[in-house]
Amino acid sequence: QVELVEFGGGLVQAGHSLRLSCVISGRASNADAMGWFRQAPGKERAFVAGISRSGKSTNYADSVKGRFTISIDNAKNTVALQMNGLTPEDTAVYYCATGDTIFPNFQGKYQFHYWGQGTQVTVSS
Repeated sequence: QVELVEFGGGLVQAGHSLRLSCVISGRASNADAMGWFRQAPGKERAFVAGISRSGKSTNYADSVKGRFTISIDNAKNTVALQMNGLTPEDTAVYYCATGDTIFPNFQGKYQFHYWGQGTQVTVSS
């Protein structure tokens, strides 16, 4: 059984912060990489941030560097995404995922295989 459940989405004003959490169980918890993706209306799903299971390696999309921080708590099988300085451009459905590596392959594709149901983040101006 594979289960990823996200928490923490909501509506916030621009400039404010929000923290997303994802509880991972089953086969997905054995993955080497955990990450967050997002999909805005009319756009493709995009990588946001990733962290290795050890917590020693992280990777961020350029658009969120310096504002978002990903962390992992292996004891609780939880991955969190702290989002500061939110802008309306951050409005999207955010998905937690697990996979092979936090870095894209030579084609620019991320190898994530298990996904949560998504949580809506809306940032008002």
